[in-house]
Amino acid sequence: DLVAWQKGMDLVAGVYAATRTWPKEETFGLVNQIRRAVVSIPANIAEGQGRFGAKEFQHHLSIAYGSSREVETHVLIAQRLEYLTVAHSEQLLDQAAEVGRVLLGLLRSLRASRAERSDEQ
Repeated sequence: DLVAWQKGMDLVAGVYAATRTWPKEETFGLVNQIRRAVVSIPANIAEGQGRFGAKEFQHHLSIAYGSSREVETHVLIAQRLEYLTVAHSEQLLDQAAEVGRVLLGLLRSLRASRAERSDEQ
């Protein structure tokens, strides 16, 4: 139910749709890399939420955030290689940036909550 997870899933769909048209010689290169990175985002959010404790959840959210930055880099590479138009690239970059913002907000919220609990003790 997390917004970050939902936005991550939307980004997965967008990346998979975009990479279907990339050159076949990229199947085991850039296509594989960007798909692995984008799938890692909602997968790590889900895994972290299923763990016990906020610290583990934060760890997995941090990994998901790193994967969102990796996706951004792969999109820029694909644009430079002319596998994506500038418009399509900007669309995916906007989606990835939104995922990143939501993840950072969630991380800040969890950290603040942990800090409040430790201050109370």
